[in-house]
Amino acid sequence: MRATVPVVQHGRARRRTPAVRALWGAAEAAVTLGLVLLLLVAHQLWWTNRQARAAAERKVAALEEAWKEWGEEGGPGGGPDAGDGAPPASPVGAGDRADGGRDRSHAGDEGDEGDADDADDAGTGSGSGSDPAPTPRWDQAYAVLRIPRIGIRVPVAEGVSKRAVLNHGYAGHYPRTAQPGRAGNFALAGHRNTHGEPFRHINRLRRGDEIRVETAHAVYTYVVDKALARTSARDGGVIGAVPRSEVRRGYGYREPGYYVTLTTCTPEYTSKYRLVVWGKLRAMRPR
Repeated sequence: MRATVPVVQHGRARRRTPAVRALWGAAEAAVTLGLVLLLLVAHQLWWTNRQARAAAERKVAALEEAWKEWGEEGGPGGGPDAGDGAPPASPVGAGDRADGGRDRSHAGDEGDEGDADDADDAGTGSGSGSDPAPTPRWDQAYAVLRIPRIGIRVPVAEGVSKRAVLNHGYAGHYPRTAQPGRAGNFALAGHRNTHGEPFRHINRLRRGDEIRVETAHAVYTYVVDKALARTSARDGGVIGAVPRSEVRRGYGYREPGYYVTLTTCTPEYTSKYRLVVWGKLRAMRPR
């Protein structure tokens, strides 16, 4: 008796209907889009921070090296080209008393609150007519900001442009506000998230915490005095010569003095409002 081998016949594969093909294509597109978005988020939250922090550290090192060379050679005139790091302002002078008095030549100089996008709103800075050094050029890094409590050590550059200043991980100096150690308000802006996020934790600062500003001439020590947790992005009063909120009544000061102001966006990952920290000049130590 001959054995028979069963033969299994396979039917033809069923073709996908147009609807199934459309759903499959949509799923593939969604997965691809998700991967692209994930890469973009990683770039913003990780890579930009890494790049900006590294660049800021290099700039701080370059400034400190330039100041050291100038000191050894008898002053800025003997150092490298007066580009980045060139001193913008002299130490507190006879007319600028760190005890809160103010020479009348420094009256006014109201700063204008501006978004970090105001790259073309160039200003002249402030200071007395006896200043021996030029105003920093637009986007020039010329000082170092240190806040020990939250581990900040970043360059300070002239202007608050995102592209030219803030996205490099720097603190930006608001044009037409005072320079370090001068009567009035030395006002700064910085990113809270991405691009180095130097001001991410300024909400943790408490009264009495030190804010140090180092220039080619001196080290200025301010102490935190007040804070405003949230105000409008257009609240220009917070960076005025006598800083006082125009939106949140009762926040700020009424008397001229020597102030520092730190501003950043709030809540985190948004730019809807501004968080403000104010301090007063306590001491100046010449280099």
